[in-house]
Amino acid sequence: MRALRFKHSSVLPGFGLTMGLAVLYLSLIVLIPLSGLFLKTATITWHHFWAIVLNPRALASYRLTFGAALVGAAVNAIFGFIVAWSLVRYHFPGRRILDAAVDLPFALPTAVSGIALTALYAPNGWIGRLLAPYGIKTAFSPLGVAIAMTFIGLPFVVRTLQPAIEDLDAGMEEAASTLGASRFQTFRQVIFPFILPAAITGFAMAFARALGEYGSVIFISGNMPMRTEISSLLIVAKLEQFDYAGATAIAVVILVVSFVLLLTINLTQWWFSRRLGRSRA
Repeated sequence: MRALRFKHSSVLPGFGLTMGLAVLYLSLIVLIPLSGLFLKTATITWHHFWAIVLNPRALASYRLTFGAALVGAAVNAIFGFIVAWSLVRYHFPGRRILDAAVDLPFALPTAVSGIALTALYAPNGWIGRLLAPYGIKTAFSPLGVAIAMTFIGLPFVVRTLQPAIEDLDAGMEEAASTLGASRFQTFRQVIFPFILPAAITGFAMAFARALGEYGSVIFISGNMPMRTEISSLLIVAKLEQFDYAGATAIAVVILVVSFVLLLTINLTQWWFSRRLGRSRA
């Protein structure tokens, strides 16, 4: 009896046409504009380039930008997991409202969120006035920059972790509990290894989003050079001074460092995913 063979049909056209369109779209939207940064920066000498990117004001902006983005992503990795776990595992009144509120940083214009955060954390704001007696200055300080970056990065962590938590088999937790494992042991040996790749992805996305943030930060930071000035604001300041080569030089530094960090994080995620797959096998 002859076996029937069915030709697999794809919804999209062949590989060549699909890949060609994908590369064309990626080039027009991402590669060509980014290449323009390098081409414009190439118009200045190496000495001038290093003088711009190693300027004390630029170095201070790097430290604040990367430091605040790292703090914001780390905070979101912890509390974003708690939010995602609560939304997936528990049913409570107002759950859908809370779930929708997570996406507010996506929907709000960044300027609106910046004004709202400044109004809350200013010395006379609802939260700022409670912290002021303890000497904690939030608005117009590096702490305010970290708060703004935490705000805009939360949805990336929550939405990345939710599918991973939904796929987590509750029977594995019950089995661990039956075998005498404590809650901490169950989390460390059963839950944490399973959600770690998703957590790393969410962390990387929140970190990358925070690096490029501008609108929500400029209001709460105070924009003081050497203290609360982020790299994005420094780039805009150079553009306003018609120093296009200087602006692109700083942008290239942010781009290269961001790419290296994201590549490292993605490789780490791939390694953990491969290790988790081997342990399951």
